Amino acid sequence: MKGTKGRRRFLDYPRQGREGPRRWLPSWRQWLGVLSLCVLGLFGLFAVVYAKIDVPDENELARKQATVYHWSDGSEMVSVGAVNRQNVTLDKVPDSVENSVIAAENATFYSDSGVSFKGIGRALVSVVSGGETQGGSTITQQYVKNTYLSQDQTVTRKVREFIIALKVSNQQSKHEILRGYLNTSWFGRDSYGIEAAAHAYYGIDAEKLNPSQGALLAAVLKGSEQYDPGLSKANHERAEARWKWILDRQVATGKMSKEERAKYRTFPEPRKISKPTSQAGQTGYLIDVANKFIKARTGLTDKDLMRGGYHIHTTFDKERTRRLEKAVTDVRRTEIDAKHRKADAFVQFGAASVRPKDGAIVALYGGPDATRHFSNNADTSAVPAGSAFKPFVLAAALQQEAYETGETDEVDETEESDDADGSTAEPEAGERTVAENLGKALMLGQSPPFVQAGKEVGLEQIRALAVDAGLRKESMAQLEQTFPLGTSAPSAIRMASAYTTFANDGLHYEPYAVSELTYDGKKVSGLGRPEAEQVLDAGVARQVSDALRIVGWRSLSAEGGPSATTPIAAGRTEPGDRMKSAWFIGSPSAAEPDFGSGSGAKYGRGSRPGRAPGAGAGDGNEPTTAVTMFRNKPGTPALLPMQGVGGAKSKLGTTLPPKVWQAYQQGS
Repeated sequence: MKGTKGRRRFLDYPRQGREGPRRWLPSWRQWLGVLSLCVLGLFGLFAVVYAKIDVPDENELARKQATVYHWSDGSEMVSVGAVNRQNVTLDKVPDSVENSVIAAENATFYSDSGVSFKGIGRALVSVVSGGETQGGSTITQQYVKNTYLSQDQTVTRKVREFIIALKVSNQQSKHEILRGYLNTSWFGRDSYGIEAAAHAYYGIDAEKLNPSQGALLAAVLKGSEQYDPGLSKANHERAEARWKWILDRQVATGKMSKEERAKYRTFPEPRKISKPTSQAGQTGYLIDVANKFIKARTGLTDKDLMRGGYHIHTTFDKERTRRLEKAVTDVRRTEIDAKHRKADAFVQFGAASVRPKDGAIVALYGGPDATRHFSNNADTSAVPAGSAFKPFVLAAALQQEAYETGETDEVDETEESDDADGSTAEPEAGERTVAENLGKALMLGQSPPFVQAGKEVGLEQIRALAVDAGLRKESMAQLEQTFPLGTSAPSAIRMASAYTTFANDGLHYEPYAVSELTYDGKKVSGLGRPEAEQVLDAGVARQVSDALRIVGWRSLSAEGGPSATTPIAAGRTEPGDRMKSAWFIGSPSAAEPDFGSGSGAKYGRGSRPGRAPGAGAGDGNEPTTAVTMFRNKPGTPALLPMQGVGGAKSKLGTTLPPKVWQAYQQGS
């Protein structure tokens, strides 16, 4: 157009004088302009956000409301909190403790800007990509996280953390930041801050901590669930290695001389873990199981739960828990006499009740008192199952036989003919299948057939079935010849859960301890329960239940227990087991035991006609309960022998778990 030729446009785009793709490629000036505008926009946005975000109140943590645990009926079980924390000034914290913390967490603390751009970038990438939360924060950033209290791991939270850390660095001295960090950090053992931690681990004030003790507390800052040496042997090994590294690190950074370092060669063992009096009796054990369930499914930690604000609705039935505790206490009082029988020393009981219809853990007994006996006997994986494991071998044999014959559901019961004298004729031994031999051996308390079954059925198949039924793979023993005899060490919770599979027509529900979790009134996700799985053929499950019912009936009636009209399904360890434990697993049943005459019980390959699905579990509300007994001396990893426990008539103590079970069922 006339008069416009040669006039420069404000924005030369598409670019004049260029042809083809080059006409659409921005010039370097345009790229620079766009980049400058973006940078200015980000600075402007940063300035606005920086102005709006305030530094949180350091004492907000101490004022946080408690976490409340509820019984299954909604009533309050216990309120945990408020936060165990006592603020101290830095003049009450030894220099050696400060040096340990700085060496462990942020060696450049006194020279950095308070934020780690590299760490922030790594964390943001991890959050956006859905990965795990990354470490690498400075002490200032960790102090901000401690006081801000946000539980979520989002880009927004990381940005707020970054900005608050910058503000804190500008507004507070390094001395004040370190004081705040030491007063708000989580050290485990229900303790926030160095003062509470000093008392929890060593029973002293923080100002009395020596360099070695300070290094251990600095090690715990990395995560008490992994580094508190009192929790497990693995924890102890990790804690000791990190303790050594922190002391050596101080030498490397010039904060400790080699001569002083040489004084600390012995690991500073902390005191035993203790619980507050509010968690006495069974309460501490119930909380322990509920917390484990939550942590496994939501990613929350003990630190998160102890900050407060949660309402945890458990599956634990108040009355059943009381009855189970009373049953154990009564049997212990009448049968165990540690003052006059040496063999009765260090006897421990554990028990758990699981509801067949959905897997809810309705009661447990973890020990005499959670404030004195910290280890949870209901959830320990250190007690061999003995003959209580044999039903899984029987189930594996029956399942294999069902697949081979094509009888994978209801089949006709094998009838046995009666002789003229009224006795029941049995097939020749050579004519019996492996499963039939095992069924008879289970009821007679024989072990050799189970060793043979391990060879014929396969140890891997037996283990796989036991795990599918509910036992944890990590509790399984090595696959050796004695594996079918119960060398594995499942917990009472898992044994009760697995036995519900037999009573539930082969249907297995994963055990659960928490029905609902809320935080500040909002439901926390992640607690949805998986669908039930059909892990065992229904007919096979019923056959195992039938055999167990007879075993259990005989076990209880032999000890003056229920009459022949009291139906149960149960499993037990045998007096002949070369084990250091005794078990009894039982659940009330809707069917009566069916006996043949003579020493052998009637045992067929099919399911009993007329039994409705799930009949072994009644209406599904009556729980299956596992009771275990063993001897464990504190500080000694191996279990003690059971010979003589409960006196000569107790048969290595194997008569006592059935008595606990019976007292629990009849309790009031």
